[in-house]
Amino acid sequence: MTLGETRRYDGERASSKGERAVVLGASMAGLLAARVLDDAYERVTVVERDSLPTAPETRDGVPQGKHVHVLLEAGRSSISDLFPGYGEDLVDAGALIIDVGQELRHYDEGGYLAPPARRMEMYCASRPLLETVVRRHLAELDGVTIRDNTQFVAYRTDADADRIDGVRVRGDDGLETLEAAVVVDATGRASRTPAWLAENGYGEPPVEEVEIDMVYSTLRVNRPEGDRRMPFVPQSAPRTRGGAAFPVEGGEWVVTLGGMHETDPPATVEGFLPYARELPVEDIETILASHEVVSDGVERYPFPSNRRVRYESLDRFPGGLVVLGDAIASFNPIYGQGMSVAALEALALHETLASSGDGPLGKRFAERATDVVDIAWQMAVGSDAAFEATDGPTPPGASMFDTYLSRLVRQAHTDPRLSEAFYRVVGMEIAPTDLLRPGTVWRTVTP
Repeated sequence: MTLGETRRYDGERASSKGERAVVLGASMAGLLAARVLDDAYERVTVVERDSLPTAPETRDGVPQGKHVHVLLEAGRSSISDLFPGYGEDLVDAGALIIDVGQELRHYDEGGYLAPPARRMEMYCASRPLLETVVRRHLAELDGVTIRDNTQFVAYRTDADADRIDGVRVRGDDGLETLEAAVVVDATGRASRTPAWLAENGYGEPPVEEVEIDMVYSTLRVNRPEGDRRMPFVPQSAPRTRGGAAFPVEGGEWVVTLGGMHETDPPATVEGFLPYARELPVEDIETILASHEVVSDGVERYPFPSNRRVRYESLDRFPGGLVVLGDAIASFNPIYGQGMSVAALEALALHETLASSGDGPLGKRFAERATDVVDIAWQMAVGSDAAFEATDGPTPPGASMFDTYLSRLVRQAHTDPRLSEAFYRVVGMEIAPTDLLRPGTVWRTVTP
C-alpha cells in the first residue's frame, strides 16, 4: 500500500476504544502510533528506555541516527497530516527543502537521472531533528505522556493469557505496572514479542531474512552557506560500494559510505577519501577533499539483513497487542524507507481503529500492514537480490522486475518523465506496478 492507495488521515473517524494505550519505544514508529492512538484512547503513555534529549541529539536506542536519512514523500505527506505544521517547524529548526531536479545528483546504472518533469521537493535534516520535531508535536497533546528512562520488563496478561492488559516497567522509582487496553510494540528489530508469543502458546511467527552483509560508515563535514549539493551513489550490482552526502541543519553534510558483501567501508577519517575515490563519480570525493571534517571520528552501523516477521500468519493472536515499525520489518537503509513505512503503518493503524472487524486488533492491523510492507519489501529485496552473494528468499518475479527497472533507470538519464515516475515509486507515492503502464513501458523499451 502506497500513499496514493491510502485513505487520508481523519481523526474524527476513530471511535473510543478504551482508557489507556501504552506504546513501547519512542522511535518514529512509536511516536506516530501514539498520535493515532490519541484519537481512540483517553490516555496514551509512551515508554522509552533512553533519556530523551530536548535538543536534536543522537541516542543509544537509535544507533543508525548519525547516518544519512531521508524522509520520502509518503512519509512527509503522512506526518504532515498527523501533525499540521510539521514541515514548517522542521524548516524553522534548520532543515532544508531540496529541489530534487536541481540539487540531487543521483548516479545509477552508469549515469545521472535527469531532472524530473515536474518540481519535486524533499526535506533534508538529520534523523535526530526529524524525530525531535515529531516528539515536540506529540508532547503538545493533552492525552499523551512520554516517559523516558523507563525500561519495558514484561507483558501482563489476563488469567487465561488470551489478552495483554498491561506492562511491567522499571523507572526511577522501581518496578510498576501500567494497565492498558492495548500495548503497541515499537521496540524495533530486537523485539521480544516473537519469543513471548512462542512461550505463551501462540507459536513463533515465521521470519523472512535476506542477508546482505551491509556496513555503513559516517562522518560530518563543513558545508558553506548556500551549497546544497546532494550527491547519491547507491550500490548497484555488481558494484558493492556506495555513498551519499546529504546537506543537513547546522551548515553540514552528513557523508555516509557503505559496503556490502564483505566490502568494508572505512573505519577512520583518513580512510574516507581513498574509499570515495573508488566510486564511479567524483561528487562525494570532491566534497570530502575540499571541506573540513567536523565530527569526532567515524560512526559505523552494521546491517546484516533485510528482516520481516510474519505476524499475520499466526492462527492465534492475543488481544490487546499491536506490533509495528522495525519490529515487523526492517529494510536496507540505502533505500530510505524506514520512516515512511512507519508513517504509512500509523495510517494503517488509524484505519484499523476506525473500522470494525472480527478478531483481535493486533491481528487485523498485521493483515492491513502487510500491504504497506509488501511494497517496501519488493523494492528493497528485489534490488538487493541482484547481487550474487545476497542470500534469502526473494519476491516472485523480483529478478525480472529488477532487470526492467534497471533499463528504466538508464532511459531516465535522458527522460524526465521516467525520472519522475521512478522517484514517485521510490518515494512510495505510487506502486512499482505503476511503472508497467503502457506509456511508461513504451518509453522504457524504446531505444
